[in-house]
Amino acid sequence: MNRRSLATIVSASTASALVLTGCGQAGQGDQGGGDGPVRLTMWTHSAGNPAELEVYEQIIADFNESQDDYEVVTEAFPQGAYNDAIVAAAAANDLPCLLDMDGPIVPNWAWAGYIQPLELPTEITDALLPTAVGSYQDEIYSAGYWDAALSIFARESVLQENGIRIPTADDPWTIDEFDSALATLKDAGYDTPLDIGAEDTGEWWPYAYSPMLQSAGGDLINRDTMLSAEGVLNGPEAVEFFTWFQDAFAKGWTSSGGTVGNEEFNNDEVALSYTGVWNALDSLEAAGDDLLILPPPDFGNGPKIGGASWQWGISSTCNSPDGARAYLEFSFQDEYITAFSDKQVVIPATEGAVEASEYFGPDGDLQPFVELSQQFAVPRPETPAYPVISSTFEKAAKDIMNGADVQQALDNAVAEIDANIESNDGYGF
Repeated sequence: MNRRSLATIVSASTASALVLTGCGQAGQGDQGGGDGPVRLTMWTHSAGNPAELEVYEQIIADFNESQDDYEVVTEAFPQGAYNDAIVAAAAANDLPCLLDMDGPIVPNWAWAGYIQPLELPTEITDALLPTAVGSYQDEIYSAGYWDAALSIFARESVLQENGIRIPTADDPWTIDEFDSALATLKDAGYDTPLDIGAEDTGEWWPYAYSPMLQSAGGDLINRDTMLSAEGVLNGPEAVEFFTWFQDAFAKGWTSSGGTVGNEEFNNDEVALSYTGVWNALDSLEAAGDDLLILPPPDFGNGPKIGGASWQWGISSTCNSPDGARAYLEFSFQDEYITAFSDKQVVIPATEGAVEASEYFGPDGDLQPFVELSQQFAVPRPETPAYPVISSTFEKAAKDIMNGADVQQALDNAVAEIDANIESNDGYGF
């Protein structure tokens, strides 16, 4: 697991090569073998992640043994090449039956016609975390076994030594308290008291920082219409938040230096780290019982964190959608969701899996993440415009970090987003 949620895009030529090697054996998603079972091809972005693939292999083996009608076969791709492989396969009418996708990109793929409505039983989708279900135009297109969550890591001893109140989900830091804590910790000897991961790139930026914007009362787009970012991405609340964001760098409370990961916190070089569940075990090893998993600060409208990660869907060209649904229904058993959770260190999407989880159960060291996800997670906007919103937000936020005029940078971002939506006839809204 890493900070990036959307797969990094690579060249179309690379994607085409992957499609030729990945699909050549599987054909157009599924095949019958005479009187034998129908073969359902499944693509995943998980190449290079043996823990995740191990769970998939177990589910597939169990499903294939449980019935004689279908046989699932899988192809694993590197995450960095995966999105382009899907786009190229769609253009060639050669998508697999089953494919995983990052939550924020689901509406774009639904709008583009890559995937079809999921149509799983409501007892499955209703039991999942809301952020583990992907929708477009009020229709469910994907569902996942888990989600990730962000928090602020701290050492209890450091906060106590500096007279800083320990916040809770019910009583988080106000932004004034947070500012005071950062100033106190800087005076206490931390050159940069807070790591917010600004050295990272890509989807990390909207995933990590747009929830802060939403906590302040702004947003990436007007979610009532999904037609414009005017007034929410460049309104007074957004300007106030991004002024704080720019000042945090100018005051030396945080920086864009360092390496991607949580090493600075683990080495006690920073006092606070705004990071994700995927770094929690390393930080537990480094800080032990001194580790605190805290909610982010309240910028005025309650704490917010990003939601929605990788989920599963069925391609629009799948010749055996009933078989694909049968596989997915089979896969959403608590035992498999629990296995994903504990092998990947991610938040289980069902209550039953939470109860059974080593890390996230009632006595688990990472149980606070479950509470944070349930109370504060906000999905990124469910619009096909999201890929453009994501990249535009990243550019504007980085410009502001580097000293650009806040209002102008946000106005430019709004103009770019709105122009894209208009040029695509509103993306169905």
